[in-house]
Amino acid sequence: MPDAKERENIALKKFSLIAPVLNEGKLNQQEYFRKLSAQPIDMPHYGPRRYAVKSFQWWLYLYRRHGLEGLKPGYRSDRGKSRRVTEEIAEKIRRKRAEKPGLKGTLLYEELVKEGVFTPDKLSLATFYRFLAQNPDLAAGKDPGEEEKEIRRFSHQRVNELWQTDIMYGPYLRIGRSKKQTYLLAFIDDASRLVTAARFCWEQNFTAVRTVFKEAILKRGIPKMIYTDNGKVYRCSQLAVVCAALGCTLLHTEPFSPHSKGKVERFFRTVRMRFLNRLEVDRVKSLEELNLLFWQWLETDYQRKIHGALNMSPLDYFLSQAQAVKMFSDPVLLDEYFLLRATRKVNHDATFSLENTLFETDQKFAGSRVEVRYEPEWLKSPARPVLLYRDGIKVGEARQVDFFANAWVKRKKRGRPAHQNDEPEHLPAKTGEEIPAPAISFTRLLENEGEEK
Repeated sequence: MPDAKERENIALKKFSLIAPVLNEGKLNQQEYFRKLSAQPIDMPHYGPRRYAVKSFQWWLYLYRRHGLEGLKPGYRSDRGKSRRVTEEIAEKIRRKRAEKPGLKGTLLYEELVKEGVFTPDKLSLATFYRFLAQNPDLAAGKDPGEEEKEIRRFSHQRVNELWQTDIMYGPYLRIGRSKKQTYLLAFIDDASRLVTAARFCWEQNFTAVRTVFKEAILKRGIPKMIYTDNGKVYRCSQLAVVCAALGCTLLHTEPFSPHSKGKVERFFRTVRMRFLNRLEVDRVKSLEELNLLFWQWLETDYQRKIHGALNMSPLDYFLSQAQAVKMFSDPVLLDEYFLLRATRKVNHDATFSLENTLFETDQKFAGSRVEVRYEPEWLKSPARPVLLYRDGIKVGEARQVDFFANAWVKRKKRGRPAHQNDEPEHLPAKTGEEIPAPAISFTRLLENEGEEK
């Protein structure tokens, strides 16, 4: 079935064929239409076709009576109705929906197949979904009597009352011979539309969220609420702990409601239109270079451009309420809040594993559970210890195991208490001391045996 654009093209083609009859009064209409019918005509959507003289006469009549609209092909008489779903089947679908109003489309389809209402070869799942879409009272497993949920736009008046955050798929950057996906993670103030922090990252994980969130707090203060979607990176307990430590409420949108975070989604649209469209990605050599270009655009363009809903720039609106911004007074304490956390059980030898690295601590922690707090960079430095906590109180540290050094550590012997002057068994005796003779001389035994023979 041709769409609206194709129907219009068909009407224009028909008009071009009958136009000479309309414009040239002396033209022999019968002779002209006979010449057209003698050769195929390339009609939009349908391709090359031959038409009878009566067809051209009928087009001429339709145009004179209805204009260009009369030349457009009509719709099917059963338009909007499913030819596969008969009235009988439709009635059974409605009864099943009334019995189970909360059943999703796929499950409803399977139930009807099991009951023998139809078979998959006679009515496919795609056709079934099209039928549900044509009947809104049955679509999406809704109760026919259920009212639509009210959706309203909202906006806070005070800055830092609410921040929205989300992740956008960014451009691919060439790394060596391959290309790698980037992700733009952003926090935006709901009242001023100011982007408190944003950066492109290689991964969309909690480590990236933690880095950008920490940067936003250092630059723009502490928000009262954070509004996120239900993604895994925002549902992790570590983010909830960080927000609780800061006195910030973590809120999540309802599932399948992207419109709830309209401001950050609108910012991403602006990034695509005004930044990425002008970016020559092939010339960007690294993630750092991409972020430098992005931050330059952000500070000189978006943050300072007049916003239609505010009649002022996001930066000016934010600064107009600067006195209400609550900054974090102790950056060192903020670093502690944002440490990654992991619970580990210490083995009997006072060791535990963290991200495929073996750590050792004091023997008093053997057999107990501790909370390990650390920065990812600490794991790259063997000399940097990780911190151990119990009930929120720091109780010790742990360092990476040095297997070579442990090979030379003096250990206590079993069966007797260790003595301060014990010497390792493999070391030679001290100089000047006499070495006592062994109780049995194997040389003397061999000599005696030879004399006896």
